[in-house]
Amino acid sequence: MISDGMITLPGWPAPEITDWLTFAASRERYAPGTEFHVAWINMIANTGTYLDTPAHRWAGGDDLAGVSLDRLADLPGVVVRVPAGTRSVDRLMLAPYEVAGRAVLLHTGWDVHFGTERYGGPEAPYLTGDAAQALADTGAALVGIDSINIDDMGPAAGGVRPAHSTLLAAGIPVVEHLTGLGALPPSGFRFTAAPPMVSGMGTFPVRAFAAVNP
Repeated sequence: MISDGMITLPGWPAPEITDWLTFAASRERYAPGTEFHVAWINMIANTGTYLDTPAHRWAGGDDLAGVSLDRLADLPGVVVRVPAGTRSVDRLMLAPYEVAGRAVLLHTGWDVHFGTERYGGPEAPYLTGDAAQALADTGAALVGIDSINIDDMGPAAGGVRPAHSTLLAAGIPVVEHLTGLGALPPSGFRFTAAPPMVSGMGTFPVRAFAAVNP
């Protein structure tokens, strides 16, 4: 959920949600008894749960308008359960899972800290570069995580972003700041995280959801 003033990434601007047209003001424009509300939102693209396309990392990569819908919607999904206290999700941890053609969702449980100072702290879980390469090599369709970033944001990382670089170079969209992954089964569901088709933008919020197979 996106709300006025909500902080997604510490130090980055929060969204501003106001009215462009109120019900009261609209009464002057329409027939008696007819009224409308139109909101105004000002925000950065990296707000709430959002999707990264290749254009987020690579100049000339596919943007929101260029990524095919079959990489974003109704994907068979698999949840990778990350043991509590684990920071780095490595290649070995992914080995038991069938990921080809699937939305691979990393369930770290870090989403419980969203909105707190700890959420953006150096202990946040992440995907290693080697694990990202394994996902690319085995043909994952999409990768998501319920943490602040799919890459290590700790001070020792030095600003290097191997997971973003590898996955997006392979055309694999990334979804960050997921929540509620604990409610999903290990597999047997379809995952969707489709943003609007905005030309020239590489990132945008999504309403990510899963439909569990009956």
